[in-house]
Amino acid sequence: MIKNTIKRNVLIASAVMGALASVPAWAAKDAVIAVGSNFTSLDPYDANDTLSQAVAKSFYQGLFGFDKDMKQVNVLAESYQASADGLTYTIKLHKGVKFQDGTDFNAEAVKVNLDRASNPDNHLKRYNLFKMIDKTEAVDPLTVKITLKTPFSPFINNLSHPAAAMISPTALQKYGKEIGFHPVGTGPYEFVVWNQTDFVKVKRFDGYWQKDAAKLDSITWRPVVDNNTRAAMLQTGEANFAFPVPYEQAALLAKSNKLDLVSAPSILQRYISLNVTQKPFDDVRVRQAINYAINKDALIKVAYAGYAVPAQGPLPTGIDYAVKYKPWPYDPAKARELLKEAGYPDGFTTTLWSSHNTSTFQKALQFTQQQLAQVGIKTTVTAMDAGQRAAQVEAKGVNETGVRMFYTGWSASTGEADWALTPLFASTSAPPAIFNTAYYSNPQVDKDLTDALKTTDRGEKTRLYKDAQDKIWADAPWVFLLTEKMLYAHSKNLSGFYVMPDSSFEFSHADMK
Repeated sequence: MIKNTIKRNVLIASAVMGALASVPAWAAKDAVIAVGSNFTSLDPYDANDTLSQAVAKSFYQGLFGFDKDMKQVNVLAESYQASADGLTYTIKLHKGVKFQDGTDFNAEAVKVNLDRASNPDNHLKRYNLFKMIDKTEAVDPLTVKITLKTPFSPFINNLSHPAAAMISPTALQKYGKEIGFHPVGTGPYEFVVWNQTDFVKVKRFDGYWQKDAAKLDSITWRPVVDNNTRAAMLQTGEANFAFPVPYEQAALLAKSNKLDLVSAPSILQRYISLNVTQKPFDDVRVRQAINYAINKDALIKVAYAGYAVPAQGPLPTGIDYAVKYKPWPYDPAKARELLKEAGYPDGFTTTLWSSHNTSTFQKALQFTQQQLAQVGIKTTVTAMDAGQRAAQVEAKGVNETGVRMFYTGWSASTGEADWALTPLFASTSAPPAIFNTAYYSNPQVDKDLTDALKTTDRGEKTRLYKDAQDKIWADAPWVFLLTEKMLYAHSKNLSGFYVMPDSSFEFSHADMK
């Protein structure tokens, strides 16, 4: 009887241990990341928003990248060499890397990706990062040779952009244009599911080539538009990380013994583009008047609780080749005077759209609306979500667009002046090509930007980029508002998860206690 009881207890214990072993271990380290808006695509080459590309870094990697401080690092590339004429880049690849579907990562995989990215017929949103490529050749399994059409001095910066991800050629062949819903890369986590209204979930990739780098068992990316809801999720433990957090709750979150609040510098510039092809914004005096009409210091206090600085130029100071200017002062009397000179003594009526509908954006819109009303400019405001922005702004050409004033932002994820200026101010960058929502065109600015790409002489590049910024600052195709500070919070048991200066994320070594 005793023997049978012992035997039965042993069997029960074995069954319990077996059941525990069958429970997915990844449930214990599921980091929930609450973010400010939805995702547009999980294909980095076809996403215009930093957030979608940040999430894609879960499963994708590029040849090069940036660390948490935006310092350039080798990733899938071991080294590179540029030819003296600036036309050829020879890149050596890491060996032994596999995609999450078992496909080998090699030179042919790089060729497949860059051929796709540089082909205008594919109509990918990030084509402009790769349009300078003439051809990509697989010299041997671990050597890639890329030949450019013309010299392009920041080419490695472009290959460091989150869009320059390496996608499994097998997956590309299988899914084609639907690859954005079936991502397969070489990154530390592999795709599980995308519920387009609620979350993206990824789990640790056990075949990851950087052994033991991925510590988390899974990450759940959850879009939460409302700032206060994101903060509440942190406090209740529903989320382990939130970005952005509501500025007005910073002091409260800082007092929590369960959370760490982090304020970090950024290269995220906030501005209002003014459609210079449409009256009254075709008159530089009107554009200057609007710059004078908005109190940037007050805007920063009202919408950002002080976690920003007034814009000091077309580029934030963290971007290479940025020129620093004195911010446009708040002078409503000067604004009214300029409007009168331009033929609008009683102001005018227009629309003010924004690229996001977060609580912070809504506060900024309301404040801006009130400021403009004081100088006679009446605005109807609309805060857009990602879908509205894509359909009504990004897809519309100059002759069909309804955009007039557009509150938005840009962070140049290459860390260099070209990608901070060309997509926003070059004549060829108006939607639907890229994101020049001012439809701004200045031939000398175009020439400066083009010439800067042809030289590797730092002094000459500095001169050219300064001339371009001088002209943009004077032409005022934007209302130059502010550079945000990154404010985020995380539970104390989550480490190694950072917001980078471009508002992307670095989490390759994140862990939970």
